[in-house]
Amino acid sequence: MTEVNTPPRTEGAPEGAPEGAPERTPRRPGRHTRLVTARPRLSLLVALVLTALAVLAGSGVADRLGSGGWEDPAAESTYATKALEREFPDSQPNLLLLVDSGRASVDDPQVAAEARDLAGRLAGEKGVTGVGSYWQSGSPALRAEDGHEALIAARITGDDSAMGRTLDRIAPHFRGTHGPVQVKLGGIVAVRHEMQTIIKEDLARAEMIALPITLVLLVMVFGSAIAALLPLGIGIVAIVGTNAVLRGLTAFTDVSVFALNLTTALGLGLAIDYALFIVRRFREELSTGATPSTAVGTTLRTAGRTVLFSALTVAVSLAAMMVFPQYFLRSFAYAGIAVVLLAAAAALILLPAALVLLGHRVNSLDLRRLFRRRRDPKRAEAATGTTGTTGTTWARAAGLVMRRAPLFALGTTVLLVTLGLPFLGVKFGTADDRQLPSTAESHVVQEHIREGFPGSPGGGLEVLAEGRATAAQYASYKQQVAALPEVARVDGPLVEGDAAYFTVQPKGEAVDDPAQRLVGDIRALHTPFDTKVTGTAAVLVDTKHAIAQRLPWAAAFIAVVTLLLVFLLTGSVLIPVQAVVLNALSLTAMFGAVVWVFQDGHLSGALGFTSSGSIETTLPVLMFCVAFGLSMDYGVFLLSRIKEEYDRTGDHDAAVRHGLQRTGGLITAAAVILAVVMVAIGTSRVTNTKMLGLGIALAVLVDAMVVRSLLVPAIMRLTGRATWWAPAPLRRLHERFGLSEGEHPAPPKGRDQPQTARGRRTAAPAER
Repeated sequence: MTEVNTPPRTEGAPEGAPEGAPERTPRRPGRHTRLVTARPRLSLLVALVLTALAVLAGSGVADRLGSGGWEDPAAESTYATKALEREFPDSQPNLLLLVDSGRASVDDPQVAAEARDLAGRLAGEKGVTGVGSYWQSGSPALRAEDGHEALIAARITGDDSAMGRTLDRIAPHFRGTHGPVQVKLGGIVAVRHEMQTIIKEDLARAEMIALPITLVLLVMVFGSAIAALLPLGIGIVAIVGTNAVLRGLTAFTDVSVFALNLTTALGLGLAIDYALFIVRRFREELSTGATPSTAVGTTLRTAGRTVLFSALTVAVSLAAMMVFPQYFLRSFAYAGIAVVLLAAAAALILLPAALVLLGHRVNSLDLRRLFRRRRDPKRAEAATGTTGTTGTTWARAAGLVMRRAPLFALGTTVLLVTLGLPFLGVKFGTADDRQLPSTAESHVVQEHIREGFPGSPGGGLEVLAEGRATAAQYASYKQQVAALPEVARVDGPLVEGDAAYFTVQPKGEAVDDPAQRLVGDIRALHTPFDTKVTGTAAVLVDTKHAIAQRLPWAAAFIAVVTLLLVFLLTGSVLIPVQAVVLNALSLTAMFGAVVWVFQDGHLSGALGFTSSGSIETTLPVLMFCVAFGLSMDYGVFLLSRIKEEYDRTGDHDAAVRHGLQRTGGLITAAAVILAVVMVAIGTSRVTNTKMLGLGIALAVLVDAMVVRSLLVPAIMRLTGRATWWAPAPLRRLHERFGLSEGEHPAPPKGRDQPQTARGRRTAAPAER
């Protein structure tokens, strides 16, 4: 498309506008607009240099990230674990060598000799301590019940990165066939290291899947290859910048490797959302005859404000995870806030500069013409974002919903609540080797230990006793613990100075409800010395307590700040409450599906994962914060356009129809594209990442296609003009500090106008 030379609009109705349309008040460009439009090439050059520096700064970030972070650092179990590592390092093995003797017995002399040689070589490796084995101790817990497998246990020292490097160095020397035995590596270190490796590989594959599909969808939405490339560019800038931020944060705090998945998903998803909104508005302004500079100025004053506002609401939802002590959750807050703000900054600085330079060429390279013989004028209008069949369809849909508002409101609410019912049966657990694919080496080892070894080695409880005590007191305490109904066996104590520790094997599974009750029973015993309980079940109990204790604060933070931000956008008391309630309701399908699929195991074969019968405790919190923020993102897009039209006309029903007509297709397209990105993330072989990706994809689609398209217009029709009510003090507060996307038209001269709900003058009905 060639650029059309059109004089700038300074007064009067816009070119191409219907006769009698209200005049636009002339607006001077703001400082931000003048900066972008005055030196667009300089802005893009600076951005290119900063992006190149970010690529260098963020290189190797995945190697510095941790694969843990689910524990509360202030919990009793965390303290006990660290104390045991310090006082009794041999008590905390994190590396297990599963020695398989084939058809021979593990007690066969040749097998025993080879196993002792392996244990001796392992003890001589740098960074390895506390090596022990069945062939040294004779412990039945280290020998499989069938007599063909046994364990060598050791501890790799250092932080996550150091342990990973040590494992990479020693694994090739121990994995595989050694004489009469076959050796596989397991234990916490192996599980986490393998998880970290798989996540990096899966993330690269997800990007290769998502980028081309996203580009095709953007071309279908925009019709222009040039316009379609702009959102991808913004997304790449946001992702690269966030990687650099995370790389810097690793110098000061722990960051989870799982945060990289959120960086990619939100970087692409939000960049596409914001770019869609801005480019769509820019093309609308061009279609009315505005020059590129004028169109950019109008776009920044309208859609630009909405993008900034939307970014704040998403950042607020993600910032709520800072309330929790687990660095797994805090890492998502770091990554999420960074990528949201960078995506918004790129959309508000780099994208306008590019649009000024492109001008009408933003509509160039219409690839859709390859699939049709001639250009339909209505499709041409739709491509620029003015009218067209798509907008008409959404207007008709809004009209239908509003005519049957009670039916749609009740029906969609019942549907969403029903989809969420499985969540009432949720069971919380811990992340373990079953997060990995069934063929992963460490998963195979842990599965053999769970099913073939007595007492589930490594799955029991450990009790740290601190303070001077006699042998009789230790013996009395051991008897008390052994007398508890859920205890199968108590070993110990092992004494070192004024400290001792006991190991307690529960009768059932390591983290089932009886094992969790046993933690409380042991902690409730009265002793002459201080005791601290750790182990898998104790960590789970403490994690659940930390989440439950801080969850109300996080929810209150999200709710209060969201209510305030939406009030500043709309000036209404009711709309913010509606936004919070409907956003929460839109997430019910996601939570119900998570339990039905990932906890109960439905579709596990089709999706390729192993169900552990529980949901990792922190995952619902993470999914709520991310999905709620994305729902608010779409909610702000819709509400801002409704508010703009209501300010212009004072007609509530028409404003709702207009808002859905203008944003319905846009929100749906953005949701589909974001869902594609999340589904690509959901192809991960790690179950938590798969759950996150597929769950968020479902939440986004339900929010866009059910809540925004059906429930919101139905509820707003039922509440009518009362939707916009606010008491006088709050109304004055909004008049002074409120935000608005709309550019309020100048009142037509010589005409009488009625007051709107906010006291603004609008055109009389006959003049609209």
